[in-house]
Amino acid sequence: MIGQSSWDWQPGKRRIQEAAACSSDVVWMEEPVASPDGERLAVVVNLEDAVFGLCVNGELLEETFEKIWSLRFSPDGRMAAVVSRDMEWTVAVEGTPWETTFGFVWNLSFSRSGERIGAAVQQEMSYGVAVDGVPWPELFDNAGSFALSADGQHSAAVVQTEPMGSADVEAFQKGCYSVAVDARAWDRNFVNVWSPVFDPEGRRVAAQSRQSLYDYTVVVDGTPWDRTFASVWEPAFHPKSGAVVAPVRSGGKWGLAENGTLVWPARYSQLWHQVFDETGATLAAVAAPSYGRFTVAVNDRPWKSSFSVVTDLAVSPDGRRIGALGKEDGDWTVIVDDRPWPGRYDMVYPIAISPDGTHAAVRAERNGRFFIVLDGKEYGETFERAWDPVFSPEGDKVLIRGVQDGTYLRIVAGVGDF
Repeated sequence: MIGQSSWDWQPGKRRIQEAAACSSDVVWMEEPVASPDGERLAVVVNLEDAVFGLCVNGELLEETFEKIWSLRFSPDGRMAAVVSRDMEWTVAVEGTPWETTFGFVWNLSFSRSGERIGAAVQQEMSYGVAVDGVPWPELFDNAGSFALSADGQHSAAVVQTEPMGSADVEAFQKGCYSVAVDARAWDRNFVNVWSPVFDPEGRRVAAQSRQSLYDYTVVVDGTPWDRTFASVWEPAFHPKSGAVVAPVRSGGKWGLAENGTLVWPARYSQLWHQVFDETGATLAAVAAPSYGRFTVAVNDRPWKSSFSVVTDLAVSPDGRRIGALGKEDGDWTVIVDDRPWPGRYDMVYPIAISPDGTHAAVRAERNGRFFIVLDGKEYGETFERAWDPVFSPEGDKVLIRGVQDGTYLRIVAGVGDF
């Protein structure tokens, strides 16, 4: 997360505010949202009919709106939300709305640093993307599957490029959809397109595509792979070589293809959510070696442990630590390097891995209480509400953000405190 080195990493506990505090009388308030550095707690509050505001660390901001939703903090710590005023929608950053308004706004997204903020927009029943308040110069009859490059300089979406009437099967089968990058659609149309993804530099885009009613493949910068498959899942770029990999279905089983050629044989009942480490040497994916039993495969080698559900795969930057969440008999746990943690929970949230790959931590919930768990060990205090743990740049401390007895606390704990 951006700017972590400047955060306060002094070990200890600080009381930030009463979680339900606001400087103005409110009718009701939504669930609060904690900033990445733990210094601020923001909440949407209703002041009267069709009047909403933002309360930050107990202080009501001056600007009010007819509606506020999707309140979030960007990686650089700025507060953003979708807001409505005078029947028009836009994005407010730190309470100040963009100058440009739209018929509707949704799908807030951030660049890796948080410096750029994007959103899907609709204006006069045409659709596209706006970044930092600047919409695409051309909007489309239909758009979805929005994506923002890591640097925030480019945006993409699946768009409808040809008119199609209701139940116009012939037009649909000819192909009406493509991908637009910065408002420029690829030259080729497809029956369907899904999930455009950018390469790490933001220069190239790959997406799943449906070539006909029965043939699927991956399209890279508008050019399909030479080979088609019975189905495909979302592609990913190799961080170094730029090759594109995607799970594909062939002969009734799933494997992994690189640039159209199978590099993991099609031997899985399911295979998806592949993740590279930063070097590209390690590639992990959620896999089902047999029907209904899921695990993690690392470089095409499945783990021994398996569960009815596996999700939220995480890989350390150097590829030496790999974790995922597993569910069995209604209980969730964490699996790191093929070793399940001992705790069982009603819910577990995505894994954080320390920058050096030494430690893994999660937020978990059991019987209405939240826990912060490091390497399988629960922190000594529980919370009524909590947010995901954050590691210090050195990986030796954990930032804990939680509400305890109605008070929002910011705790910096050493890894030895667990």
